[in-house]
Order: sequence, then structure tokens, then C-alpha cells
Amino acid sequence: MVKRISLAHGEGGELTHQLIQDIFIKSFNHQQHTLLDAALFKSTSETLAVTTDSYVVKPIFFPGGDIGKLAITGTVNDLAVSGAIPKVITAGFIIEEGFPINELKTIVQSMAREAIHAEVSIIAGDIKVVEKGCVDSLFINTTGIGVIEDAQALQPEKIQVGDYVILSGTIGDHGVAILSAREELGLMTDIVSDCASLNHVTQNLLKKVDGIRLMRDPTRGGLATTLVELCEDFHFSVELDELRIPIRQEVEGACDILGFEPMYLANEGKVVIIVDANEKDAVLNILKNHEITKEATVIGQVVACSERKGKLFMTTPIGSKRRLFRLSGLLLPRIC
Repeated sequence: MVKRISLAHGEGGELTHQLIQDIFIKSFNHQQHTLLDAALFKSTSETLAVTTDSYVVKPIFFPGGDIGKLAITGTVNDLAVSGAIPKVITAGFIIEEGFPINELKTIVQSMAREAIHAEVSIIAGDIKVVEKGCVDSLFINTTGIGVIEDAQALQPEKIQVGDYVILSGTIGDHGVAILSAREELGLMTDIVSDCASLNHVTQNLLKKVDGIRLMRDPTRGGLATTLVELCEDFHFSVELDELRIPIRQEVEGACDILGFEPMYLANEGKVVIIVDANEKDAVLNILKNHEITKEATVIGQVVACSERKGKLFMTTPIGSKRRLFRLSGLLLPRIC
């Protein structure tokens, strides 16, 4: 392992994976955890889901949102894609000396609006102010708690060959919106972040469809890294169809100019779903009836092949296949 933290450790790719596995999971004795986006534990009467996250996005205001909205949607979504109904959130703020009060008020009000929309309560928090230069403007840490109803639990143990992979909409919107807001590379685009709470959609799916195997929100590291992690963690293989991956023309154009791969750009309002083949149409019908998931489409399937177990492949437009890996190295630091 490298001896010092680099920006690439925060990108959600291979270095992030190594850091989590080699330090946090070993130290916290989480070898048997569920590998979902939120930890599950039993209370006296129900199963709870708990997740925690920190938000350091730069800039803190961007097209389609700000760090406050992002903190709530990100926390809600980690609970939602784990099969939980989000209930409460705590929020800790680390604020740089000299940060404008009116900007802080705007961000807190943005958090409050999104919490109301997602039907969660912000029940506790903390504020720390540090000397100028010790933090970049404002960082937010959250913890979210949700409830899992037994009838709505995910079923990753039932994943089988032929199950479909569904994506709720276009990829890379958040990554390009952040790039545009930074104004460092002269990128001009009308793309806005897809930052949105998904819990109403996921709960609708879980209430009406029995065959939901697994869900995940493809944030840092993008769609490719997310699916690689799912394949490895739950021991199945997926083959994607490149032509079916939905990407806005503006995102493709930005990636062509800057040399980025859209499959590795961050998303903040999308969900990828593994579903029983017989329930594919039911899932698509539900998703297409929600505004934020109306562009949902099938992008691949779980495939059979012993040497491909735990791997992700992509079929290219010319019919060849290539293996996809986690994001390697630094792409976009401070993306969420």
C-alpha cells in the first residue's frame, strides 16, 4: 500500500477500494458486512439501515444543486438503494473561518427543502469552525437511518443468469455539471447535476415488484466502477451493451473534448437495478412513470461463464467484448 493519501484515494476507484478493504474493514471488523450502501442491524422489533458519508464537493454551488442538497440526496439514496425507508439524518458541518453567513443559510435551507421532499427529518447536528485555510469553505458529514420492512428486503442471494440490469437514466450528468461549474477547463454546457432523492421510486418498486435482486446508486467512480463492485462482491458476471447506455450528447461532447470516459463519471440521481427477467417490464413501467427515472432502460444481463464470474464486460458497437475495471487513478477530485 502507498504511504500517503492522494487525491485519487477519494475517487471511488481501485485506490479507494484498497483503502476501505485494507484499513477500514479490517480495523472495524466488518468482514461479514452485507456489502450494501448502508449497514443493517436488528433492533428489538425491526431491521434498521445506517449509512454515513462526507461531502466535500468543489464548488459548493453547481448547476442543479449545492453541497447541502447533495448531502441529503446522497444520504437518502444510500439508504433507499439498500431497500430501506429513510427516516432520520444527522448533519455535521466543518466551516472555514470567514465563510459568508448568507451562503451558509442558503445551503441549510436547501438541505431543509430536500429533506421535506424526501420525507426525512434532520434530527441532530454539529458545527465546527476552523481557521482560514484549514478547510476549503465548508464540509458536511451526515449519518442516515432507515427502516427495512421484511417484505421489501433485497434478494442478492437470488441473482441468477438471465437477470436484467436496468439503469434509471443518463450517466455522467453530475460529473459534467461540476466540471462546468469549476470553469477551469473552459467547458461551457447547459448540463445540470442529476442530484435527486430516489427513495420514493425505490419504495414504489419494492412494494410492487417481487423480483428486485439488488440496487445501487452509481456515484463516485461512475457506472462501471459500481457494477464491477457488485459483480465482485456478490459473485456474478454482467455483460453490458454499449449502445444501450444512455448518455446525453452534451456529456459525450464534453468527454470527447477532455478525454474522459462517461462510464466513470459520477452520478447523483441514478439507480442501477438487478431484476428477475420476468419482472423486467414491471420495473421499467414503474420507472418510466416517475419524472426522475423516465429515461430508464435495460443496459445488460447477468451472464453464465465460469471464467467470467465476478467480472464486468461490455459489448461494443462492432460486436467485440471488452472487460471493464474499477476507475484507476485520479479522474475528478472533490466531485461529491
